[in-house]
Amino acid sequence: MTVDTERFRGQLLEERARVVSVIDNLRHENSGSMTDEAEESSVGNHMADTASITVDREMDYSLEENEARVLEAIDAALARIEAGTYGRCERCGKEIEAERLEAIPYATLCIDDKRRDERG
Repeated sequence: MTVDTERFRGQLLEERARVVSVIDNLRHENSGSMTDEAEESSVGNHMADTASITVDREMDYSLEENEARVLEAIDAALARIEAGTYGRCERCGKEIEAERLEAIPYATLCIDDKRRDERG
């Protein structure tokens, strides 16, 4: 099997644009300080309001961190396409199944090695 790298490059670039947009939106939503946000949301600034804002901000930061990891994985996959190693398992060297690449175009491991990782 030969991997259609041009098709996957297109998918990766589309996904990259989506992820960058999500990160930009999260950063825009959280551009002010939590103090500013608390002052805007409640004149009395109750502790519950502040706690709610803190939880929301932490969730947004977690989402941003996850999207940043996906962005790194996409960029690494694009680099593998350029290097001619895209679609090969980084552990065993076998080809990654087409179905796996369809689901996760930035996958670095074949399904067998990924399952071994998940089992520990």
